[in-house]
Amino acid sequence: MTEAASRRTRLAAVLAILVGGAIGIIGSTQTWLEATVDDGSAVPIPIPGTDALAVVAPLSLAALALALALTIVGRVLRYAFAVIAVALGAGLGWGAFRIASQRPVDAVAGPVTDATGLSGAQGIAGVVTEITATPWPAVTVAASVLIILGGAVALATAHRWTSAGRKYRTDRASGPRDSIDSWDDLSRGEDPTT
Repeated sequence: MTEAASRRTRLAAVLAILVGGAIGIIGSTQTWLEATVDDGSAVPIPIPGTDALAVVAPLSLAALALALALTIVGRVLRYAFAVIAVALGAGLGWGAFRIASQRPVDAVAGPVTDATGLSGAQGIAGVVTEITATPWPAVTVAASVLIILGGAVALATAHRWTSAGRKYRTDRASGPRDSIDSWDDLSRGEDPTT
């Protein structure tokens, strides 16, 4: 694989994880479910993603941070982060799929309790007459697939990626020094003229 192809593969993996995490964050603020309750009101109660699936925002933020970290870490951490990305995507996807397909009563419990004052699984199940899903849980499942694919690509190709730039290296080259090396010495509090 050429260096250009290696860069494209790395960029594709990082962007897939980054876009998946961003979509997850956006989706966490949107209405995922609408619960109709038997209280005489015809207006359904909107259930945002963070109430329907509490881990959607943390997992999505972790995917964003992981994607950015993949751009600078060394080979060993690339593999570790790729495995973590696959796990994050799988967890996010499973939770969002469960919400989209099953529309469980526990996903609407918080907002229904706030609206009606009832609590407990049986009390909420007794008052909720219908739960409808919006497209956002399915969109989040698609985002999780992006995260999983990005992690899988990173896992398969991490050994071919070029290492991070000189800015992130901790070893000191013994060869000729240039102005960037001098600035790095100054940043560490060392005198480059000695």
